This record gives sequence, C-alpha cells and structure tokens, in this order.
Amino acid sequence: MKARHLQTRREFLQKGLTLAAVTFTVPSFITRTVFALNNPLDARATASMPGRPDDHILVIVQLGGGNDGLNTVVPYAHDEYYRRRPNLNIAKGELLRVNDEIALHPSLKNLKAIHDEGRLAILQGVGYPNPNRSHFRSMEIWQTASDSDKFEKYGWVGRYFDNQCPGCAENASGAVSIGGWIPESFRAKTPMGIALQDPESFQWNPSPTGVVPAKSENQLYQQLHRGPSVASMAQDAPANLDFLCRTALNAQVSSDKIREVAKKYRSTIEYPNNYLATSLKLVAQMIAGNLGTKVFYVSHAGYDTHANQRGDHQRLLAEFADSAHAFYRDIQKQGNTERVVVMCFSEFGRRVEENASGGTDHGSAAPMFVLGGKVKGGVYGAHPSLKELDRGDLKFHTDFRSVYATLLENWMGGKSAPVLGREFKKLAFV
Repeated sequence: MKARHLQTRREFLQKGLTLAAVTFTVPSFITRTVFALNNPLDARATASMPGRPDDHILVIVQLGGGNDGLNTVVPYAHDEYYRRRPNLNIAKGELLRVNDEIALHPSLKNLKAIHDEGRLAILQGVGYPNPNRSHFRSMEIWQTASDSDKFEKYGWVGRYFDNQCPGCAENASGAVSIGGWIPESFRAKTPMGIALQDPESFQWNPSPTGVVPAKSENQLYQQLHRGPSVASMAQDAPANLDFLCRTALNAQVSSDKIREVAKKYRSTIEYPNNYLATSLKLVAQMIAGNLGTKVFYVSHAGYDTHANQRGDHQRLLAEFADSAHAFYRDIQKQGNTERVVVMCFSEFGRRVEENASGGTDHGSAAPMFVLGGKVKGGVYGAHPSLKELDRGDLKFHTDFRSVYATLLENWMGGKSAPVLGREFKKLAFV
C-alpha cells in the first residue's frame, strides 16, 4: 500500500483530529476522507484552484427505449412526413413552431418556453456510423462512446474522471445516478459513481436475513468506517483491508452529506407528480447543497413505442418537458442556472414509417436536447431527409460523440480526445 505523509504540522492540527491516535504516516485515501468528514466544503474550495475543473455541472437525462424523434421535433414543412405517417402524424395546427421547417410536439410547451428564452439547443440528425438497433448494444455504444464494432471496458464519464478531472477522486459523490443502478457511462478504473433512490434510504443498514446479529454487524461496520488500526497502516498492510476501509469511509461520507443536504433545501417550485420530476427535484436539492458533484444521471423509461404510440408518447413527452421546466426554474431560483447544463438523449430514434400496430419500430438518427443558462439556444444541423433513407431510417449527420466532445471541452474543462479516443468536431451550443 502506498503511504502518504501529512504535508505540514498545520495540516495535521487543522484536519487530523480524527487521526490523533495514529502515526504521521497514513494511506492517502484516509486523509482525503477525513478531510471530507471534517469539512464537506473542502471539495468546493479546491474546485476553482488553478489546474482544477470549475464548478460546472452536467445533468444527463436518458429517454429509455428509443424516443420517436420524428414526432418530437416534427418536420411539418415536409409533405413526406404526412405521407409516411397517415395515422401518427401531428396536425400542423397543433404544433409548436420553431422555424419554417420544424416544430415541437404540442406536449413540449414547457420545453418551448425555455427555447423561447434562447436556452434550449435542438441538435438534429444525431447518431453514429453503422447504427445498431438493439436496445442493449446501442445503449452500450452511447454509454461508452465506442464505435459500433468495438467494445469499451469503461464509460465515457468514467474515462473523464480517470483522465481529465484532477482532484475529482477527493469527492466520493463526484458522479450521482438517481435510481437503483449505476449507468455504464460511470464505469471507470477508479470508480466514482454512486446510485440512490432517495436520501433517507442512502445509508448502511444491517442485513435483513438475521443470520448475523444486527449488533455484531453494526460493530463491524463502525470499525470499518473508522478506518484501519495503527498496525494495519504499515506499508505491508493487506490490499483488501485498504479496499474495505475505503469503501466504508466513502459510503459513510457520501450518505451523511447527501442526507444532510436533502434535509436543508426545500424547493418552492411545484414539480409534477412523476418519477422523472422526483429525480430531478432531488438533483436540484443536491446542487443547492454544493456537494461538489460534477455529473448527475437520471432516466425516464417507456419510449419503446411499438404499439399505440400516440397517447403514450404524448404523456411521456409532457412528463419530460414539465419535469425539465420545473428543474430549470428551480436552479434558476437558486442562482445556479449558469452552472448547470442538461443533456437529453435516447439510444436511437424510430423508423420513418409507422407500423400496423399504431406505433413505430427501432430506428437510428434522432434529435437531442441541451439546455441551460449558458447554452446558446437554437437549431443545430438540418433535419435529415425523409426520402433518402438508410434501410427505412433517417440518416445521421452529427456523431453523438461530437456532442460529448463539446461538453467535455467547452463545459467540463477537459480534453475530449483522451476520453473519446480521437478528435470529434465540436459544436457551438456551449
């Protein structure tokens, strides 16, 4: 185990009270965690130091299942749209016009309000070469930013933390996923991501099986999160003890900080009553609490609309727009609008032709949305042709990794090539 000497007597006196019973040589992760326990705002204080990333935050919203982009951003000026979708088309009189060619679905009126303020970017024709129409594989491609014929071990967000985010390892909650799972995009050499569904349940609880008495489990856990003993801090301490203690300490710090923040901040913005809104409200709480989290991830499922699409899609888009609008107004009221960018994506779009079941099948290219106080709103890229298709699908013209590259370099303060494997053209939305 690599040891670290406390740098100065002042550091020890200011930060090391928790370590008073140990020697001056301790593993580095313990000093980092103890600093966080003594002062959770340390991560914020270091965020603006030279060479460190600033306090910009990225919120990723996944529309799970393959959103029908053609009925989300509607090319109403193209007759071919109405010819190919005789039953699923949206009447021109119902649409929310963006320009002389495209309009938003009528359920997106609250998203249109952000557009009208100049803070919503509509990115058209986004996809990747040789698209895969499998939910699992296409999502894997988006999450890892890989080529369609290659497989990456780590996610694009994880690679950002590994390579382009100095100091991020000091914050146990640098990336937070709302829900019961860690997205593949968070996978990294040095795992940073945590997942939670609600702050109160985000803490350690004894096993419900009763095989081991709860009192004994509590004692063991308390020993772990207090850190290893003096003897175990020797150079030859076993690596698994380092891992266990680090995991327990980081979990303790993260859960304590998040529950404290959630109790302190109470939004006055009225959120809709749906899962996405609840998730975004929690994100707003954590942003208000200045946890130092760089990336949040939330998901909104149900977009695999093979049958009876009209009603379901209308409901889903309304939930998305209303939730995003409430979140935007919340961070606006906090004074954090210019710190936050929201990126919305889905693993693929739908086919141009409607099917016989009143729905649409898996496609490829689709629009993305990016919104925030620093976003340069507008329409980016032309709408793909509805006549020149790729096996019945819209042809992409903007690689999704160009969107990632833009966010990595122009928003997250990193270099995109080490994360994405090569250079991609940057866009001008931020």
